[in-house]
Amino acid sequence: MCLAVPMEVLKIEDGTAWCSASGIRRAVSLYLLPSDAVAPGDFVLVHVGYAIQKIVAHEARTTWELIDRMQGVEIPKRDARTFDQQGAARPACRPGKAT
Repeated sequence: MCLAVPMEVLKIEDGTAWCSASGIRRAVSLYLLPSDAVAPGDFVLVHVGYAIQKIVAHEARTTWELIDRMQGVEIPKRDARTFDQQGAARPACRPGKAT
């Protein structure tokens, strides 16, 4: 699974946007967006150092709220021994065989 993080554009220099999110600042390439698509104050989704999409402020805020909520939740790991390759549960032991 890939994750794109919403960041606010602070300034733009030569195809690079200086962006901020949650106190972290990064240089983000604007190579994948049209040259006039983004301005300081806009929000973008950033994936592996590239802005991949411009988004509105409330989408950025909602995404960060969800990310913050997920960080407080522990997701249980599946035990690989109890699931087959298609993800279906299978019995821990076979009938008629000792465990």
